[in-house]
Amino acid sequence: MYEQTCGWGGLDGDTIVRMVWLAEPPEQETVDPAVLAQRAVDSMTLLGPDIAGPRATGRYTVGVPVWMWVNQGPTTYGPNTASASAGGVTVTATAKVSKIVWQMGDGSTVACAGPGTPYKGSSGMVESPTCGHRYSTTSANASGDRYIVTATSTWAIDWQGGGQSGQLEEIRQSDVQVSVGELQVVR
Repeated sequence: MYEQTCGWGGLDGDTIVRMVWLAEPPEQETVDPAVLAQRAVDSMTLLGPDIAGPRATGRYTVGVPVWMWVNQGPTTYGPNTASASAGGVTVTATAKVSKIVWQMGDGSTVACAGPGTPYKGSSGMVESPTCGHRYSTTSANASGDRYIVTATSTWAIDWQGGGQSGQLEEIRQSDVQVSVGELQVVR
């Protein structure tokens, strides 16, 4: 004997429950752990990088090192973890940014493996030890006299559950506009 429930969600939330005799057990719905993994990822809030540097309010100079870095949080850098369950199977997925690719607005692209290093005034005019760029032209000919800097993060997602494991990838991006000027020497 098996209980069979049929509901069609009518105006009164009508549901019929009845007992049925089956010679063989009913076929169990199989749950694909990879589908649950994607459901777990879809429930996460994964955003583009939270760009801390370069700042939109800053003014940058041709030939001077620009340090790029992002603020780290669960929704902008990770780790971010979520689970999804169905049919007695639970899958847990953990997402973390594996790289950030910066399009600098001047045609240059910079790939960084980590979040970058925050600039401190005491660092002077040295290159960033982890993620940086030097502009060779001003932004004077760019739209609005500013370069659009786009940071694209690749989220690497590991999941496991239901006796399986795997990897997924998600891409997100953010941008900021920066002004790059030039210093002139007067004699």
